Amino acid sequence: MPAQLNNTLGRYLKDCRGRLDPSVLGFPSGRRRTPGLRREEVAVRANISPTWYTWLEQGRGGSPSAEVLDRIAASLLLTDSEREYVFMLAFGHPPEVIYRPPQGVTPRLQRLLDSLETSPAIIKTATWDVLAWNRAAAVVLTDYSKLPFEQRNILRLIFCNPRIRAGQLDWESMARFVVAAFRADATRAGARSEVSKLAEELCSQSPEFAAFWHDNDVGIHGDGVKRLRHETLGLIELEYSGFAVEGRTDLGMIVYNPLTTSDADRIRTLILESSQKPDA
Repeated sequence: MPAQLNNTLGRYLKDCRGRLDPSVLGFPSGRRRTPGLRREEVAVRANISPTWYTWLEQGRGGSPSAEVLDRIAASLLLTDSEREYVFMLAFGHPPEVIYRPPQGVTPRLQRLLDSLETSPAIIKTATWDVLAWNRAAAVVLTDYSKLPFEQRNILRLIFCNPRIRAGQLDWESMARFVVAAFRADATRAGARSEVSKLAEELCSQSPEFAAFWHDNDVGIHGDGVKRLRHETLGLIELEYSGFAVEGRTDLGMIVYNPLTTSDADRIRTLILESSQKPDA
């Protein structure tokens, strides 16, 4: 590691150490010359030599291994973005991705979806489970609230739901594209075991999925046009764009905008009608 980066890493670790409350982490909080943890306490938490950790902060130590740096990051309670930063300083590349199944979305993200009145929008995980959606998505795409959680998966719906399949004007091209984009998303997120389980299940249920999956195509779910044969609206065209959720590498947002004002008005009317139904 170049000396300048070594010094930058050391200073950053020192600053992170100074922000921690010793009492919260089980250390005595009596008189201390400086705020935060002592170097020895960080070393104990990371199970490394206090002398070596001192040298690292001072820019005199050699480069730590990825495993050791991971333990130091955990001992300093670094966030995912802070952990990525120290790996970039130490090695010039981000850490290996560790996939953690997300538990949900924040109220702020849900409010963002809800603000898109006539544009169907969803939040999906790296394994393409739908976590959140707006009213427009419920009436135009699928009312996910009526599905069991495990069935709110885009691939399961495309390959195993006859109604969803019938609504696609060019199902085969769309399905092949979705499998390629799914493979890229899940691999990037490090969700290997989750992907294997889902792929095995879908291969057993759908010969088409098995064929597309074994083609090993990789794609990007960036933007394009989606054409649907909606059971109430008839033919409708939506241009879609995919977005990363800042600070949540496990999540992605897809927004579908009606191509015409007429289509937007039809969606608005359908939302109003569905909200007036007794079981809505």
